[in-house]
Amino acid sequence: MSDMPGTRERWRMSLEGRALVLVTAGLVAFGLAVLYSASALQAVSKNSPGHFFVLRQAVGAAAGIVAFVVLSKVDAERFRALAWPIMGLAIVLMAAVFMPGMQSNEIYGSRRYLFGGSLQPSEFAKFAVLVWTPMLLVKKGELVRKLGKGIMPFVVVIGTLVILALLEPDVSVAMTFCLLMAVLLFVGGARISHFMLFGVVGMLLVGFQAAQNPYIRERVKDFWKTGGSAATTQQENVRDQQYQSLVAVGSGGVVGVGFSQGNQQRGWLPLAYNDFIGSIIGEELGFIGLAGITLAFALYGWLGFRIARQARSPYLALLAIGLTFTTVFTAFVHLGVVIRLLPNTGLTLPFVSYGRSNLLLTLAMTGILVNIGSQRERVYGVAATDPLANGIA
Repeated sequence: MSDMPGTRERWRMSLEGRALVLVTAGLVAFGLAVLYSASALQAVSKNSPGHFFVLRQAVGAAAGIVAFVVLSKVDAERFRALAWPIMGLAIVLMAAVFMPGMQSNEIYGSRRYLFGGSLQPSEFAKFAVLVWTPMLLVKKGELVRKLGKGIMPFVVVIGTLVILALLEPDVSVAMTFCLLMAVLLFVGGARISHFMLFGVVGMLLVGFQAAQNPYIRERVKDFWKTGGSAATTQQENVRDQQYQSLVAVGSGGVVGVGFSQGNQQRGWLPLAYNDFIGSIIGEELGFIGLAGITLAFALYGWLGFRIARQARSPYLALLAIGLTFTTVFTAFVHLGVVIRLLPNTGLTLPFVSYGRSNLLLTLAMTGILVNIGSQRERVYGVAATDPLANGIA
């Protein structure tokens, strides 16, 4: 029947999928606008046009939109068969930053980028964890409740990514890998006692790494300080970020000082267009702006988890949970840092912060999520050639 003339198959998005498209489009448009405000003066100070950063981000958005459209029409179940090659590529890319000749990719003391800063392997590695972990969970089934044959393969493979991330060093990404694995294992049926065991081991490893890294110690030490004043030396740069972020949010009040009227992007707040772009939202759009972006990501999460509940297979359900959790958790951690509920982690705000690799990956993951929230249908006659007939495919 599928070979009859005038017949074709297409994906029909669910209501949740359509709503997710609208939320994503709004976040991307909002992000480009805020990025321009946050980065224009920084670009001019470096003898570049004011639109330098936002134009580069727009290129990433365009590539991300293409990835979104393509992946929303590709059966997400295919990633199950590609999980091992994707994980293998992620490990190779993470290791490639340490190869001889890559010293030019060192930024702010960390080696996290390839090809002149255009590719951040850890972003692709997050995707690898999200695709690979559900595959192995479904394959192992009840074995996941056993320590040796169940849990250890996850620890070995993802532990390799964690070690590579710590060597960069990027403790935030290393902890993200562990958290994603933990969430998916918990949903997949692993024992709570195993989480307690690996949680203690993980905390010891992170504590050891923090003890060896003065910058991380400064972040944690600064977070627990009750007082605070603006940094007076370059060595107090971390504290300066946290302090200036609170100044920005406090000066914004309820409605903000107005779009592009803030002072923090004039050089007071380091990385205002990246790690602390939420502070610019708080200053220029006030409490209303921060509350709005928080609600937008909460809606993204609600839609994503509804899609997971209605997924076509156990693998896709786990994949949808991981994709949704990654985006929403990252956003909430970023906003928590901005208002000093959490120590400085270096996590960016999805769809909004400057970073083409992250934007491309987040749009691609959302496209996969939309496909999981779609159903394949067979259409005949005029509907087979007219995509506007009987609803949009």
